[in-house]
Amino acid sequence: MEQKLIIVVSDSTGETAERTVRAALLQFPDHRVRVRLFTRVRDRDAVSEVISRAVERSAMVVFTLVRPELREYVHRVAREHSIEAVDVIGSLIHKVGTYLEADPLNIPTAQLPLSEEYFRRVEAIEFAVKSDDGKEPRNLRRADLVLVGVSRTSKTPLSTYLAGRGLKVANVPLVLGVEPPSELYEVPGTKVVALTIEIDLLQEIRKQRLQQLGMPGDANYGMRDHVRAELDYAHGIYRAHPDWMVVNVTNRAIEETATIILEAYKEREYSRQGASAPPPRVL
Repeated sequence: MEQKLIIVVSDSTGETAERTVRAALLQFPDHRVRVRLFTRVRDRDAVSEVISRAVERSAMVVFTLVRPELREYVHRVAREHSIEAVDVIGSLIHKVGTYLEADPLNIPTAQLPLSEEYFRRVEAIEFAVKSDDGKEPRNLRRADLVLVGVSRTSKTPLSTYLAGRGLKVANVPLVLGVEPPSELYEVPGTKVVALTIEIDLLQEIRKQRLQQLGMPGDANYGMRDHVRAELDYAHGIYRAHPDWMVVNVTNRAIEETATIILEAYKEREYSRQGASAPPPRVL
């Protein structure tokens, strides 16, 4: 199947449009699509260059541009060249402005003063790096969330993704026969997310990892009996802590798993405002 191209255009970092596109692509798992990002596109010359590239590759264009005249220019040039162009944020800005009875600034976010949220995200990412893979157990009590699970259950990419949302996330590996750090059990149970995965998929992921490392395929790390023993060990710890939230990451994209965790985190925060905490869920 021919690999198609979606070009993402932004006058800032392109994070909003890229996330939207990749979320949409999850609905088309059988199609090979390349996503190419063009950032800080802020004038007509830059737009024309991007559209030319789109014409060459018969690509689709998805854009987030806040200046109305630039959005209109994209639509016009795209129509002239029969290129599909989708405005992710323009109509929303218009609708919000109408609702608020106010005019938007129409200034790219990268040109706005750095916000408290920006610095919170930077701090969260630094925290995730320092607290990855069980490093600095003393950080666990400072974390907003603590992820636990056996090797290759997406702890690190999930930590990084959630840190990008401003949460301080630590992760702790569960290793067969090795007692987790005592600090883990001092963390309130509602802050701990226990990750699990189906044995067949985990074994396949580990075999691929061994191959990448140039290690023999019959190493314990990828053997079914050992993988099962590790999962049984982890599930035993989970059962001993029923207030931990258990999430099955089998066949789930990082974004999907992160959304489940974020929704539960928000519920927990709402419960702190007075209502009792929701019961633990296995998702």
